[in-house]
Amino acid sequence: MRTVYVNGVYLPENQAQISIFDRGFLFADAVYEVTAVLGGKLLDFEAHMARLKRSMRELDMTLPYADEDLLAIHKALVEKNDLEEGLVYLQLTRGAADRDFDFSEMTGEPGIVLFTQAKPLIASTLAQRGQKIILADDLRWGRSDIKTVQLLYSSLMKTRAKKAGADDVWLCRDGKITEGSSNNAYIVTENNEIITRELSNDILHGITRSAVLKVAKLHQMKVIERAFTIEELKSAKEAFSTSASGFVNPVVDVDGLAIGDGVPGAVSSTLREAYLTESRRTAI
Repeated sequence: MRTVYVNGVYLPENQAQISIFDRGFLFADAVYEVTAVLGGKLLDFEAHMARLKRSMRELDMTLPYADEDLLAIHKALVEKNDLEEGLVYLQLTRGAADRDFDFSEMTGEPGIVLFTQAKPLIASTLAQRGQKIILADDLRWGRSDIKTVQLLYSSLMKTRAKKAGADDVWLCRDGKITEGSSNNAYIVTENNEIITRELSNDILHGITRSAVLKVAKLHQMKVIERAFTIEELKSAKEAFSTSASGFVNPVVDVDGLAIGDGVPGAVSSTLREAYLTESRRTAI
């Protein structure tokens, strides 16, 4: 049984409780981060905490925890749960109060929940065989750059993909790809140019995205940040996604159409290995 952290206390998961008046439960008024763990160490931790603080600022939330305090909690959970490989989830809510859309009079402390999830990240089936994806309209709210716990549409689309025999869905707006249900999206052209949508309110500012693009540039790969069309995707040499839980995962099929040769390509494979090498070097 896992040990979790809830509002200042470590306790067994079956004893964890939050208030029924917590706004994270009532309004999805909460943000989160997920940090990968390899060899018992945290990947990209500082960048995740920087994004957490940005998300909270965008929602007028306060963070009463220093980075070193959150790091200590993360490390304690990794140790208490003997987590060698997997994920640590952190969720921060605006706190508990009588149900009201207006939160301007709230004075209580934010709620905080952390828990671990053991998961094989290196020996990934998706990385080995490549993902099959389907396309769907992007009907999320207009601030996809804020990492909130309001993931209902992404959950619906991910479930639709699974029912259709696919692994995931990539979302489209005005004939162009925004991102995946829980990842950033890329194509590779015949000239080995890596194209991914530029940062804006339309997509999550992925921590793994940033790290992978830095690695790509270190390997002299050309990166172009712009939106790409559905037609460009279907005619691409390669496609792949990035996320904290998947690292770099190739895409080999879109709506039943093979991408490139229909197998994981050289660019995505090289980037995955290079990212993992750099991440292991800087893990804490």
